Amino acid sequence: MSHPLGNPPSKIIAVHLNFRSRAEERGRTPAHPSYFLKPPSSLAGTQEAIIKPRGCRLLGFEGEIALVIGTRARQVRPEDGWRHVRWVTAANDAGVYDLRYADRGSNLRSKGADGFTPIGPRLLDATELDPDALRLRTWVNGEPAQDDTTDTLLFPFGELVADLSRLVTLEPGDVILTGTPAGASVVGPGDVVEVEVGDGRLSTGVLRNPIADADHDLEPWGAQPRTDRAEEESAYGSAYVPEPLLAEGLADGLRSVAVATLSAQMRSRGLPHMSIDGVRPVSGTALVGVAHTLRYLPLREDLFKRYGTGMNAQKRAVEELRPGHVLIMDARRDATAGTLGDILALRAARRGAAGVVTDGAVRDAAAIAGLGLPVYAAGRHPSVLGRRHVPWDTGVPIACGGALVQPGDLIVGDADGVVVVPPDLAEELVADCREQERQERFITEQVAAGESIDGLYPLGPAWRDAYENWCKGETQ
Repeated sequence: MSHPLGNPPSKIIAVHLNFRSRAEERGRTPAHPSYFLKPPSSLAGTQEAIIKPRGCRLLGFEGEIALVIGTRARQVRPEDGWRHVRWVTAANDAGVYDLRYADRGSNLRSKGADGFTPIGPRLLDATELDPDALRLRTWVNGEPAQDDTTDTLLFPFGELVADLSRLVTLEPGDVILTGTPAGASVVGPGDVVEVEVGDGRLSTGVLRNPIADADHDLEPWGAQPRTDRAEEESAYGSAYVPEPLLAEGLADGLRSVAVATLSAQMRSRGLPHMSIDGVRPVSGTALVGVAHTLRYLPLREDLFKRYGTGMNAQKRAVEELRPGHVLIMDARRDATAGTLGDILALRAARRGAAGVVTDGAVRDAAAIAGLGLPVYAAGRHPSVLGRRHVPWDTGVPIACGGALVQPGDLIVGDADGVVVVPPDLAEELVADCREQERQERFITEQVAAGESIDGLYPLGPAWRDAYENWCKGETQ
């Protein structure tokens, strides 16, 4: 394949996250840069097609600024890093998310396929450029997709060169892909991706690459394409529009009936243990969503550092939330330590969560109450979870307030409390709840008019005809 470098570099190094806009889109800001390698055989030039392997759905584009090393860099300082850059050009860090799982972290097959690193078309002399004043733009089918400038980088170019050179010698011709801004997304056959880098005076020209399908099936040996909702969300970025977890009609139906009525209807079906006992609203009351579970285990000091710190199960559970999820926490009904604070509650709200329920305590209760996120808890406590709890795992069946909750169960809450609703019963429960509540409106009117509850509550045969006539009037 033809590209402007001529001889292939010894290595291509790509930065995971570097533009502030991309970090905000991803919901995390790294303290230090991290990297992965792409093989030199992935290089391509302008006008060359990026080939999507058959069976893969999520071919992502990422417009990037590529640095080409000019002089050997080993253990250089950040203020000297830019001096080792000879050329600057445009690049597209393409990849298929369908194979990320197969080489998790290394991205070898997902981002290292032949032709997945087009660069060019022109090389700009780094000595004529201000590294903090470059503009990167990407278009898909002529429509703007990315537009950002290097004054928003988390890690300036000189710092990247210095950081890498502490342990990895950068040779002349090596390429550093310096990260992509917000707006990277998914393309398919027939689309055209264009990338340009410039400073208003000099330009790389437009790197143009059409997308095409492979002319053969992916061979059956080795890992096969596989995706899930998390990969789709990652691939589409800010353009991701997930399918709703709960059909809006059913959600509206559950909102329209009282938790007390749902509880009564489930009891009549032989399900008397569906309430999450002991929890009260910290903020909001109306709650309808789909359960995503988090389990805490009792504190064990020798295990807390391993399970309770870093990106632990508690934080993972929050980052796994999708719009419409209710985070359900099993804290063993121990409300003597916090299981949620204001920062994680804010993140849950930003993730689109419908609410949080914990049979433990919350801390920062006043701040949580100001978020507008429905939160139910068994109490309030100022301590962090290391006092009583170790966050252990997510997405597993749990016990919360005495109720068994499975991931995917429906959760409904109001001022009376919270109940778990089996998804396969939800529609008929809504219909029967509406009928029950209609009967109760009729009964309330009669009691208010002075009637005895004998034979009226619950509605008995003697009142059936009067009720049917009342219903006709209510529907007119």
